[in-house]
Amino acid sequence: MRGGLHLEPHKSRALRRPVLHLPPPRTVVIALDQGSGQEAVPAVQAGQLVRIGTLVAAQGGVAAALHSPVSGTVREIAPRPTVRGTGRCIVIDSDGRDERDPALQPCDWRSLTDVDLLERIAAGGVAGLGGAAFPPAVKLELARCAGVELLLLNGAECEPWICCDDVLMRERAADVVLGAQVMLAACGAARCIIAVEDDKPQAIAALDAALATAADSRLELRSLPAVFPLGAEGPLVAAVTGREVPIDGLPPQVGVVCQNVATAASVARLVRDGMPVVSRVVTVTGSGVLDPANVEARLGTPIAELIAACGSDAGAERRLIAGGSFTGRALADDAVPVTKGLNCVLVATAADLPRRGAEMPCIRCGDCATVCPARLLPQKLQRAAQSDEVEALTRFGLEACIECGCCDYVCPSAIPLTARFRAARGRQHQRDVERERAAQAKSRYERHQRRLAEQADAERREFDEARRRARGDTSTGPGQ
Repeated sequence: MRGGLHLEPHKSRALRRPVLHLPPPRTVVIALDQGSGQEAVPAVQAGQLVRIGTLVAAQGGVAAALHSPVSGTVREIAPRPTVRGTGRCIVIDSDGRDERDPALQPCDWRSLTDVDLLERIAAGGVAGLGGAAFPPAVKLELARCAGVELLLLNGAECEPWICCDDVLMRERAADVVLGAQVMLAACGAARCIIAVEDDKPQAIAALDAALATAADSRLELRSLPAVFPLGAEGPLVAAVTGREVPIDGLPPQVGVVCQNVATAASVARLVRDGMPVVSRVVTVTGSGVLDPANVEARLGTPIAELIAACGSDAGAERRLIAGGSFTGRALADDAVPVTKGLNCVLVATAADLPRRGAEMPCIRCGDCATVCPARLLPQKLQRAAQSDEVEALTRFGLEACIECGCCDYVCPSAIPLTARFRAARGRQHQRDVERERAAQAKSRYERHQRRLAEQADAERREFDEARRRARGDTSTGPGQ
């Protein structure tokens, strides 16, 4: 990969023990937006009884379907704090019995057509567990229509602190392999490459053993250098295949579809056990906890319970971050619930985060361009972003920025480049929305004007006809 950074991983402490399974909470708060940016459509109402696996929200756009992670009663659907700020949530009070919905059944996936498999994956609420929470059924359907030849499973997990995929590959390698086989059948790709960074020897050994057991010649394990941000979709595709994904395009355009290894494991659990996505593994780490670990928690569990399970250091001044130190989101409090897109809770102290001085003028050193994995010129982008020059932002490739933060990390002038690019992209998106609204309003106005003109023409013809009848004139033309 061109550019990127070799970083201190900060993962060894959280990897000292196996996955810690948390008991179900008394109350779960299921965010309708699990990280995709869109909300699922509620399918329950207050007072309704649910069991584990009961559908509580249907898929809406790029928001995957949601299922109850506990048995109990729906209390309300109301705004609550979430990873993305504040959003509508389904609040369920657990009855403590953990009864499973009897409709959940395993399936013989080999006997199903690709369309049936895609429908089952969508109905199971499987989402991209690498962070974006995008429904894999949608990506696999696009891949099937595009005729892709390669399924690429992402096990790189390059960002510091995050290691939930590493421990999952160590403990559930067979699930990753089974999920890969199911997704191959669903999308029609000819082969699958599981890409893992070379700093994960135990995960590589576990996957090697699982692949030997499966004896499927279509599956291949590929070891890659541990460089940040190799786990991002575009750099990973380029590193494995040598193909560049277009700036405004998607991997299927170059014959590839990408999925996360945890997503593959959830597909395996769905077909083998009939269980939809009701829990996930989350890394809980940072100097603000006494015993970092990877914990499996039910969706909707407050992150306060995850932190408590790892021993919160109450005396430390801490910052809560959803995700890693480079691409994560700051959290206001620990009432935020676990979502499908939450892969890490970083309980950071001042020692965990890089110290930044006051912002200074750019000295044109070019370090940001050297480390940029998207091959951009951040110094030129930031000047365009400051003056909000739309044409220049487009020319210098704002849309190609993956907001990895590499440029921020190396900038000697402490310029918040990524934040400026994100803000510029937000303004550009708002302009696009307003332009689309204006176009829709113009279209509505023009349709209204055409209707008025047609109505006026019809009334004029009706009036002329009535006047002819009143005069007793039955002629229809000058020759009669």
